[in-house]
Amino acid sequence: MSDLRTLTLGAGCFWCLDAVYQRTIGVTSVISGYTGGQTPDPTYRSVCSGTTGHAEALRVTFDPEVVPTEVILGLFFTGHDPTSLNAQGYDVGTQYRSAMFYADEAEKAEFARAIEDAQKHFDRPIVTTLEPLGIFHEAEPVHQDFYTNNRFNGYCRVIIDPKLSKARKSYAEWVS
Repeated sequence: MSDLRTLTLGAGCFWCLDAVYQRTIGVTSVISGYTGGQTPDPTYRSVCSGTTGHAEALRVTFDPEVVPTEVILGLFFTGHDPTSLNAQGYDVGTQYRSAMFYADEAEKAEFARAIEDAQKHFDRPIVTTLEPLGIFHEAEPVHQDFYTNNRFNGYCRVIIDPKLSKARKSYAEWVS
């Protein structure tokens, strides 16, 4: 078994990208949480207020020998609108920003290249931020694997289902 890799990514509401990565071959763990802010113990309610500086984010762990990092990053750009500043659909505020949280300078450079590569698929400029990874705070249990546990919830049907369909179409080999 190869060394597992973990990336921390913010793509608006964490429920959407969580649904995609939970169904991606080679992904071993997906944790919804908060990072990028100044509040020491953020909660869903405090983050949603927009006052903590935190973004809803995911920590996705995967085996790069099974699923290439490029696929994980491609799914990130497919699973949300990286050209929308501080908003994804009806979710508005910096807590819903498109962000890539880098652990070191090599990862920062890798993320910058991924943004550059993804830009060719968008007419508008990508506004995804590159931010140093600080403390990652795991979200409350209700937010973990939300889509699977709430499949018939209106948000899942109206917002997540189309994003999951798009990911399956674009990455059929990787997303079940």
